[in-house]
Amino acid sequence: MISDAPSSSAGLDPAEIRRYSRQLIMPEVGVEGQERLKRSRILMVGAGGLGSPLGLYLAAAGVGTLGIVEFDRVEESNLHRQVLFGEGDRGRSKLEAAVERLHETNPLIDIVPFDCRLEASNALEILRDFDLVVDGSDNFPTRYLVNDACVLLGKPNVFGSIFRFEGQVSVFWGAKGPCYRCLFPEPPPPGLVPSCAEGGVLGVLPGIIGALQANEAIKLVLGIGENLIGRFVVFDALKMRFRELSLEKNPVCPICSENPIQTELVDYEQLCGLEPAVPEPADVAVNVSPQETLRRIRSAGPVCLLDVRTEQEYAICRIEGAMLIPLQALPGRLGELDATAETIVYCHTGMRSMQAVRFLRDQGFDRVSNMLGGIDAWSRDVDAAVPTY
Repeated sequence: MISDAPSSSAGLDPAEIRRYSRQLIMPEVGVEGQERLKRSRILMVGAGGLGSPLGLYLAAAGVGTLGIVEFDRVEESNLHRQVLFGEGDRGRSKLEAAVERLHETNPLIDIVPFDCRLEASNALEILRDFDLVVDGSDNFPTRYLVNDACVLLGKPNVFGSIFRFEGQVSVFWGAKGPCYRCLFPEPPPPGLVPSCAEGGVLGVLPGIIGALQANEAIKLVLGIGENLIGRFVVFDALKMRFRELSLEKNPVCPICSENPIQTELVDYEQLCGLEPAVPEPADVAVNVSPQETLRRIRSAGPVCLLDVRTEQEYAICRIEGAMLIPLQALPGRLGELDATAETIVYCHTGMRSMQAVRFLRDQGFDRVSNMLGGIDAWSRDVDAAVPTY
C-alpha cells in the first residue's frame, strides 16, 4: 500500500460517487479505496504506446493527481498504437494532446505536465512529490534513470516494455524487493537490441502491457491483491501465453544493495554506450548527407549504395539501385561487396548504417561512408516519393 493517510482527508462528492460507482461497490475498493485513489499521485514517464493506455485507465480510475513527462510530438507512425491521439493531433505536442484527452476522460482529476526530457539533472526533483512511477519509456537510458531515481527516493517503479509481439511487466521497488538493475545490472551493447522503430511492434501490444501496468499501479495504491514485486511477467501475443519469472534482490546490486557503489544519478547516455563517438580521422569521410549521396551517385564514378535494413523494411520502401544486405547478415556476405569501390551505407535513420561502416572499415573497406539520417532523411531532403515509416 502506498498511502496510509486517513480516508477522511479526501472525501468523495456526489459526482465522484456516480462516476466511480462500479468500483465503489467492490469490497476490495469501497469508499476508502476510492479515496486512496483520489489522494494518490502517480507519475507517468512517457505518453506514447504504453503511456496511452496507462493514462486513460489511471485517469478513468480516479487517480487524483497524474503527472506526465513527455517532450515529443505526434507523428503519423504513432497512430496505430498510441490511442491517446487522433488524426487531428499530428504535429502537436504529445503532452498538450494527452492532457486535453485525459481531461475529457476524467475532468475530476488533476494533471501535472512536465514538458521536458527526463534527465539526471531533473529526475529527482520531478519524481520526489509522487507516490509511485509508471515507466512507459522506450529506451535504455531512461529506464535506468527511472530505476535509479526510484531507488534513491524509495519509490516503486511499475515497469513495462514492448517489442514486436512480446511485452514485459514487473514492479521494481528497491526498498522492498529487486530493482531493474538486480535483473539487468548493465545495459546491452548499443545496437544489440533494436528499437520498435527498427523492429516494429504490434499495435495492440502496448494496450495489453500498458493496461497491466495500470492494474499494478492501482493495486499498489489500494494495497490489494498480489503485486509483481519479485515477479517478471513475459507476454507472447503470437502464442497468447504468459510466462512468469521469479526475481531475487541482487546482494551486490550497484544501487539497491546494502552497500551500493552508486549513490547518485549518473550520465545515462554514457552508461548505455551512447556517448558521442570519438571523432574519425579528418582525412576520412565518415558521414555524407542525402544530398551529397545523390551528387555522388550522379557523378561519373560508380558508387555502391548499400541498404542494411531488414527485408521487411526494404519491402516498404527503398532507394532505387541500392543493394540489400541486412546488418545481421553482413559478416557472411562480404564477398558480394567490392572493397575497392566507393560504398555509401544507409538504414532507417542512420544508426545501424554507422555500425555497418565501422565493421566494413575493420574488414579493409577504406572507401565506405554513412548516409546521415538514413532513408528517412532521403525522403525528406531528396525524394518525397519515397514513403516514410
